[in-house]
Amino acid sequence: MTFTSTVLVRTREARRQKRSGLPKWVLIGAEILVPILLLALWWVASAGSTNTFFPPLQTILQRLVELLGTPMFWGDVGSSVGNLVLSFVLACAIGVLLGIVLGTSRWLSALVEPTIHFFRAIPPVALVPIFVSLIGFGNETRILAITLSALFPVLISTIDGIHATDPDRRAVGQIYRLSRWDRVFSVALPEASPRILSGMQVSLITAFVVMVASEMLGSSNGLGARTLLAQQSFMIADMWVGILVLGIIGYAATALLSLFRRRVLRWYIAIRQQEKNL
Repeated sequence: MTFTSTVLVRTREARRQKRSGLPKWVLIGAEILVPILLLALWWVASAGSTNTFFPPLQTILQRLVELLGTPMFWGDVGSSVGNLVLSFVLACAIGVLLGIVLGTSRWLSALVEPTIHFFRAIPPVALVPIFVSLIGFGNETRILAITLSALFPVLISTIDGIHATDPDRRAVGQIYRLSRWDRVFSVALPEASPRILSGMQVSLITAFVVMVASEMLGSSNGLGARTLLAQQSFMIADMWVGILVLGIIGYAATALLSLFRRRVLRWYIAIRQQEKNL
């Protein structure tokens, strides 16, 4: 190996280390350590608190342990998680299917997109009172409100992803005489998958917010309703337990979706990594 080639190799390795940033184990450790430090800070800041609305963290955790042994608590958790999962899956399925139909038809997309963007601009929480007024306070109302609120990010990202398909790849599909739907599912949809999954992440956040809001508005089931009832009844420890559990559920749902996204887009992440290392 010559001196020049040695310098080039070392320079390349230095660039890779610089671009890669912190080691993976440091990032994972920070992700675990930061919540622990925040809880420790909360414990210290609230210790000995006499404020009615800011009880010690020890009191909140003790109440959480007590509620974990009650069927009512697990019924509320099951109701909230069930509505969130069902509505999110429905929103993703409907959004992807409609996005494929609209994305493959330019004239239909141009005709419908102004209406889609109009409803997307409405704050999702504002739709909840409308559905309650039209349908009532049943569980179906909450599922419908969550589904429609979470639908638009997936729908729009699917349409944009299919519209952004590389023309060269489309031409290759035509050269090989693939049918229209073969080109959609073999070329356009895989290329649009990063955008679609990014839209799903936005939809999950929207679904979670609307889930809590719909439970707080005229419902007696779910963590949102139980948290609001605890606040109105001055059961402050129960209120903090509800907030804490809702945060845990939201974090867990986001982490699971991120893991799913990394598994599905493993090929895409590998390509991006190779491009960075060049």
